[in-house]
Amino acid sequence: MNEIEQECIILNSAWEMINGMVNWAMFVKHDQTTPTSMMFETSQHRRLFIILLGDFLSQLRAFKGEAVPLGLKAAPSNARPSDLTFLYYLRQVCAKPHFAGDTQALGTHVEAFAAWLEGEFTAQGVNLGDIDVVADLRISRYRYLKTCGDIAKHNLARLSTNVRHIRSLIEASGHPITEQQAYLAVDNFFEWFHDDIFIYHSSQIAEFLNNIRWAIFDYLEPEFARSWHLTEKATELFPIYAYRFPEGCTEPVARAMYWDVMNRVRAKPWVHRFVVSDSFKQRY
Repeated sequence: MNEIEQECIILNSAWEMINGMVNWAMFVKHDQTTPTSMMFETSQHRRLFIILLGDFLSQLRAFKGEAVPLGLKAAPSNARPSDLTFLYYLRQVCAKPHFAGDTQALGTHVEAFAAWLEGEFTAQGVNLGDIDVVADLRISRYRYLKTCGDIAKHNLARLSTNVRHIRSLIEASGHPITEQQAYLAVDNFFEWFHDDIFIYHSSQIAEFLNNIRWAIFDYLEPEFARSWHLTEKATELFPIYAYRFPEGCTEPVARAMYWDVMNRVRAKPWVHRFVVSDSFKQRY
């Protein structure tokens, strides 16, 4: 895949992942723009959101020594935490865009979300009742969201890495525990961070993601205007349209992704632009 083909894949994939999280099936629909909040439809939607967010925040890796799929580059070994997420690929688009639009707004929103994810906070008085520990846990937002996403998605047998993270956090707070105790603490950790802190953060996370989606739309609007056209078979009743593929976009997967992302621009983002109230941005 060449660079313009990779950009088509990155932009369409990012938009598709955000669509899966920020939509009016996941959240209670409203028409407010500012200040507002986002409420999940049900607890099951909240759990699905954290699982999908965990995928968005996961690193693309080669499998058993093979190359990363579709020619995408792996993050360097010394990457910052936000480069271990899909934001890494959006940064590549912003650094070297291949379409005529302006990526400044996209870069601004990507970096805002990245800085927020990498920020740390202290959750005070975390009650880990199953191991009789109450602790003040210092953790980054990226790490607790990844951990909660994994716990929501996997059974205990597949959580060894997260158990090590939880054990390290508890021990850093001055409470040495065993590996067995760390496993016992998983449910308490999830209840405290997912059922409380994540609910508080979810409105702001939805705003970050929605801003990125709208910035991709704004960036691609000039390309859509260049590319969209009615075909020779178009009639007043059946306005059959097509897209003029950019030069160099020849691989079947890339062309399919280009067509899909142009259709997303044609339909516009599902959720209007909104700004979440500051009351959901001041803690943790």
